[in-house]
Amino acid sequence: MLHPLVAVELAIAILLILFLPRKYTIVPFLWMIFTVPIGQVVVLGGVHFTVLRIIILAGLARWVASRRTQSAGRLEGGLNSIDRMVIFWAISQLVINSVQFMETQALIQSLGDFLDLLGGYLVLRFLIQDRDDVQRAIKVFAVITVVTGCCMISEQLTGQNIFGMLGGVPLFPQVREGRIRSQGAFATYIEAGVFGANLIPLFVLLWSERKSRGIAFLGMLGAVTMVLTCTSSTPLLSFAAGILGFCLWQFRSQLRLFRQGLVAMLVGLHLVMKAPVWALIARVDLTGSSSGDHRYHLIDATIRHFTDWWLIGYKNYPAWGWDMWDLSDQYVAVCLTGGLISFIIFISILYRSFAGLGTARKRVAGDRKEEWFLWCLGVALFANVVAWFGCAAWAKGEAALSALLAMISVATFEAMRPGEIKVEVVDDSRFASFSNPVGA
Repeated sequence: MLHPLVAVELAIAILLILFLPRKYTIVPFLWMIFTVPIGQVVVLGGVHFTVLRIIILAGLARWVASRRTQSAGRLEGGLNSIDRMVIFWAISQLVINSVQFMETQALIQSLGDFLDLLGGYLVLRFLIQDRDDVQRAIKVFAVITVVTGCCMISEQLTGQNIFGMLGGVPLFPQVREGRIRSQGAFATYIEAGVFGANLIPLFVLLWSERKSRGIAFLGMLGAVTMVLTCTSSTPLLSFAAGILGFCLWQFRSQLRLFRQGLVAMLVGLHLVMKAPVWALIARVDLTGSSSGDHRYHLIDATIRHFTDWWLIGYKNYPAWGWDMWDLSDQYVAVCLTGGLISFIIFISILYRSFAGLGTARKRVAGDRKEEWFLWCLGVALFANVVAWFGCAAWAKGEAALSALLAMISVATFEAMRPGEIKVEVVDDSRFASFSNPVGA
């Protein structure tokens, strides 16, 4: 089930991952994950190895080989709280899914998903070690969005998906209300649009580096193209969330008041509305062909059937009603596939990420460049949080999230690292400069 062109590209990518200098390994790794359809698969002994999994295995092999030296294979900052939460999340998903189905094939599938999530995250944590690696990864994403955006425009013009010619995604894109929904190499058009929308804050971050403005502009152009050509409301909401996040930059020291005000507003609406407050999602329709009503019923059914899934998830959710099989909400998907434990761990990942960025920003208060760097990462994560109300993060979505979490881990560690001060001592008109850690 592997197209010959993809097979050649895969072989080259594996060699590059294994032998390129570490700082450049991120290029073939991200390129293969986001430009090859997820349906490109190698089947060995009944076990499906997607290109994503093969690339992750190559990355893990490179990491293990690098660990032979004392420092080359380390994770920047060591194993932090975000890393531990991701590990716990992956393990809980594996165990609970296996217990839920109690079938050999389900166990094999769960192991594959475990590799996608935890393996992909560890490889990206290994490849993104410092600020330069963060910028390099964003530049790779910019190239990917430009290429994918061009292909999605081609879908609009020709009615055919170029990636569909390889196999693994449909050749003919979906059409709703007479409008083509381009999807590129992604599993769904929503996933393609959300991918582009969530990257825009990172391209804004790249724009702040004067020498990188060209590639940043192209990345924004490609990302906006992906958002518009997928013809879906969810990416537009994610895009709007990014704009809102940047608008709050001037009020960054009063974010606690905004959070408290938002909670108070939602509670007040819930008390005065005839329907529950989450019914507001059913009113979201930015394209004239959205299915916000489905998202509302999905969330509502999950809340009302709490006793069904809280312990080990629930596999019979399609029986809840029409189209309930479509888990187009990340939070619902985590609940039904991993139970309450997985959901709490997932929320903890988000909490620790936002908290880490907030603490780091306060640590560098006064340095607007450093604050802006951390703020852009927070806006990117906020865009993901909003997008997940209309799209679940499977495979490529998990890889994109892992890359962002790796960037956040590096940024917060560097910001929290003790700074240095310089002391000048005058001795017979000669100056000696000493560099000491703050607090030493």
